[in-house]
Formats: sequence, structure tokens, C-alpha cells
Amino acid sequence: MFTGNKILLRVMTVIFIASLLAACGTPTTAAPATSAPATSAPASTSAPAATSTTAPQPTSTTAAAATAPAGPTATSAPAATATTAAVAATPYTGKKFTIGISNPFISSEYRTQMIQELKDTNAEYMALGITNDLVIESADTDVPGQLQQLQNLIAKNVDAILVNPSDINALNATLTDAVNKGIIVISVDQEIGATGVYDVGIDQKQWAMTSADWLAKKLNGTGNIVEIEGIPGNPANTARMDGVAAVLANSPNIKVVGKDTGKWDEATGQQVMSNFLASFPNLDGYWTQDGMAIGAFQALLAANPPKWPAVVGEGRCQFLSLWNDALKTHPDFETIAVANPPGVAATGLRIAVNMLLGKKPDPSKLGGQFGHQFVIPVPYTVTKDNFQQVFTTVCANKPPTYLLDGIMTDAEVQQFFAK
Repeated sequence: MFTGNKILLRVMTVIFIASLLAACGTPTTAAPATSAPATSAPASTSAPAATSTTAPQPTSTTAAAATAPAGPTATSAPAATATTAAVAATPYTGKKFTIGISNPFISSEYRTQMIQELKDTNAEYMALGITNDLVIESADTDVPGQLQQLQNLIAKNVDAILVNPSDINALNATLTDAVNKGIIVISVDQEIGATGVYDVGIDQKQWAMTSADWLAKKLNGTGNIVEIEGIPGNPANTARMDGVAAVLANSPNIKVVGKDTGKWDEATGQQVMSNFLASFPNLDGYWTQDGMAIGAFQALLAANPPKWPAVVGEGRCQFLSLWNDALKTHPDFETIAVANPPGVAATGLRIAVNMLLGKKPDPSKLGGQFGHQFVIPVPYTVTKDNFQQVFTTVCANKPPTYLLDGIMTDAEVQQFFAK
């Protein structure tokens, strides 16, 4: 009995050990099945990356950027990343281009933001080895002063000039002379008729018509208004005032009882509006533009007449903040703010770089009164319907001086060029 039990015990021990060995062996067999997907996953991920990196031709840096996904192009930062990544495998080895900037008006947050965005956008191309530092001629000056700016840039042998012109005609001969010397010349923000010069900007006339039409409808086509314009003779101001006049021509019962220049200056706009409110205590509305709209509205807030006139505002966070404050005491208050984006200059720089790299503008994609404008869409039109959304999202982390903006990516500007 004892012997039989001993044998039985040994058999049971062998069975138990075999069971343990079988249990321990299962993970060893299953491990390759688990690791196989882990090995194949990076391979499937890396394959497209290799294809997309090598796809761009070495001779066309911007063509690679044009293949960047359309999704993340709402801001310029993703575009820089996509552009850099797309050409990493085939770095640009051609000539480095030098771009000059002529800006005759610096007493404006618009121009400050414009210059900074030009620097930021150019830094993207500098990182790719395409451009050098910008050569910037920027100061408060008159037409002769800006002509000197342009002559300085020509003398420095820049490859392209971006100019924000101070006059609709006075610069044309010098700009055409630059074109004849082989320099690409682009007027930004304002459209001019110089031979061989391209324009990049919004449709200034239509931009003004949008707010003028809102004002006419707000007044139901009747009432007394005043106008505060920018700098007379300036191309953008001329186009805008033409747009306002075109709208008011369809509303003969709206009378312009006063008109003055605020010189695109907030303080001057405030003083002009204060004078108008004193002269016309029963004013029904006013039309103005850019930073002068902030000054004009501040004058209205200070005067606080029993009946507020209809107000045309500006696409700047400071104005939107004043709008928000006004709603606390006047819940029914409404206005309109159509953005005039400083980013059109940075978009112009992108277009200039593409042209320097050999891209040819498609004439069928150009517009404007002279037929050579890259027309940029207005990024924001703020009314009572979307005010809170724009104010709380766009202006949440921006300084009061920030203008509602938009810069087209390198991929987006390809739409203007021949395929």
C-alpha cells in the first residue's frame, strides 16, 4: 500500500510539473503574435512620411509647401512647420533673395503689426535658406521721403520690393523704373496703377461699401450723417470714399452734413468727432474707418447724448472691448467692424518669394481695377450676430492694439499661380 502510494505520488508530481511547464511556455509562443503589430505599425507610419518628404523637386521649394494639408492653415504658425518639414529632405540651395520694404507711415498700430508679421513670415523662408534679412525703410515721411526710400532699396540691389504707397500716382515712375531693373515690385494694402507692379490686398472699395451699406440699412435710408476719412490722396482712402459714395448714391435721403479727415489717427478722430457732436447734436449716424473709429466712439461715449447715432466701428480688439462695455449700459447697441488685415503684407511677401522662385501669376486669377491685384479675402466682418464669438475667442489672449487679421499660407497662395 505504501509502495503504491509512493508510485501514485510520483505520477502526480510529474503531471503537475508538466502542467507548470505548459503554462510557462504559452507567453513564449504568443509573444511574436503580440510583437508583430508593434513592428509593422512603425513601418506603415513611416512609409508615407518617406514618400511625402522625397516628393518635392529640389528645384522648387514652394511646390512642396503647396502640398501641405489644407486643414491647419487657419494661422501662419502651422504653415511654417509644414513648409519646413516638407522641404527638409531637399533643402534649397539656390540664390538667397533680398526683399526690401518701403513703409512711409509708422504712427499706426496697423503698420506696427504689419512690419512684425513681415519679419515673422520672412523668418520662415530664412530658415529654409531662401531669403536674407529684410531691408526695411520705415518712417513717418511724405511722398518725396518715400521716393527716397525706394531709391535706397533700388541702390541696395534688392530682388523684390514690397511698398505700402503714400500716394496713388506719385510713386509710379520710380516703381516702374525698379521693375525695368528686374526687381519684382508689389504694392501691399493699396492698389496703384504703376506699369509692371502687382498689388496684394483686400478690395478697399468693397471693404468700405460693406460698412456703408450696413449704416444705410440701419438708418432705413434716411438721416443726417458725418464722415471721417483717412488721408486724402492716399490710394486706400480714395477707394474707400468712392465705395461710401456709391452706397449713399442709392440712399438719397441720407445727407452728409459734415466731412473731415482724422488722418488715420485715433486722437485726431476723437477730436473731429467731438466737434461734430457739438455741431450736430441730433446726428443720426457716422461713417469712419480704422483707428479713427476708436477715437470717434470714445468721443461719443464721453458726450453720451440722449440718442446715440448709428456707429461704424473697426476690427480691432480695443474697439471690440469698447463695444462689449457699451452693451452693459445700452443692451440694444449694435455696430459693424470689418477687418482690415495687416497680414496682407505678409501674404504679399509669400507671393513675392514664389515669384522669385520662378512661379508665374495666372492672369485669370487676378482682379482689381487695373487687373493685376491678388485680391485677399476679408478675414472678419463682425456684427451683433457674431460679436461675442469673435470677441471671446480672437481677443481673449491679444493686446487691445491687435487688429483682426489673416495671413495666407504658402500653400494657399499657390491658387494665384499658373499650374
